[in-house]
Amino acid sequence: MIPSSPNRLGLIQRVVPSYRVPFFDALAAACAGGLSVFAGQPLPVESIAVTEKLNRAQLAPAQNIHIFNPQNPLYFCYQRGLTAWLTAWNPDALIVEANFRYLSSLAAIHWMKKRRRPVIGWGLGAPLSRGPLAGLRANFLRQFDALVAYSARGAEQYADLGFPSNRIFVAPNAVAAKPAHPMPARAERFGPQPVVLFVGRLQTRKRIPSLLKACAELPEQLKPRLIIIGDGPERKNIESLAAQIYPAAEFPGALHGPELTPYFEAADLFVLPGTGGLAVQEAMTYGLPVIVARGDGTQDDLVRPQNGWQIAPDDEFALLFALQEALSDAPRLRKMGAESYRIVSEEINIEKMVSVFLRAINQEIQ
Repeated sequence: MIPSSPNRLGLIQRVVPSYRVPFFDALAAACAGGLSVFAGQPLPVESIAVTEKLNRAQLAPAQNIHIFNPQNPLYFCYQRGLTAWLTAWNPDALIVEANFRYLSSLAAIHWMKKRRRPVIGWGLGAPLSRGPLAGLRANFLRQFDALVAYSARGAEQYADLGFPSNRIFVAPNAVAAKPAHPMPARAERFGPQPVVLFVGRLQTRKRIPSLLKACAELPEQLKPRLIIIGDGPERKNIESLAAQIYPAAEFPGALHGPELTPYFEAADLFVLPGTGGLAVQEAMTYGLPVIVARGDGTQDDLVRPQNGWQIAPDDEFALLFALQEALSDAPRLRKMGAESYRIVSEEINIEKMVSVFLRAINQEIQ
């Protein structure tokens, strides 16, 4: 049960990715006064799938002015219309992305502080850095009444910068609700061959060629049925490579929602050899153990030795070793899959994420 909040809540995002819709709608449902999300559009080169509509929350359009490209270390963004939105919505509490590169956020924080209302920062964390920008970031973070980190690693980084630990909360980055379906039943032994599944956008950073090479190098008795679901700019190159080194790989194309269910149910292992990957949590709701590339810390709480493997994103040997270890012991893999299901049922899901945000807000209001 998600605790309710009596507050009229505001939330500022640079953009609203489609995968955030369930979280924002769940947060809106828990706020008696409603939720309004102020957000703009990304640059075309970012290839971010954004939403134009929320179901329970309101979506207020911002005009994003981008300074340089987000890949540029000197990137900044300014959002026009912010003060007008704050005045119209008049939130009792505000959630802001804890990113000092979003220049208009500081004005929003001052607007709230002038009215003695709490502002919660939300972010990945703050890795150690040096130079003038490091000072800007530290000063920016001090403006918040509380911080919500995506992961335990992020929370430690905020604490290392001197932010009070009793005002730091951890809401593991969830994109899936608590599973409503039971965990699929799987035999203790693999079928004719184990089934390895990848779901995601086919682009360079996903490192799918590494997965193809690793499968090709496995002992013959461990070679899996490899299913690569998705589409993207690298699809032709990946299919061409597969034809050369692992012709058994299957490419069903881009699938979504219920279309993915039979593939998750039939799989034995989910593998994400590169960075990113929203499908990891969805795979875990179907009781799948996972192999993922180590990234910004958001996977640390989700993928543990009890339910999977974290590997360096550029270490092909580590990927091969993890695959061989996973596919050599079916009973162990089943136990790891059960742990995946438990984690997303009990610890990391949208409902838990909402409850942490409400706890942070209610603590600061009180």
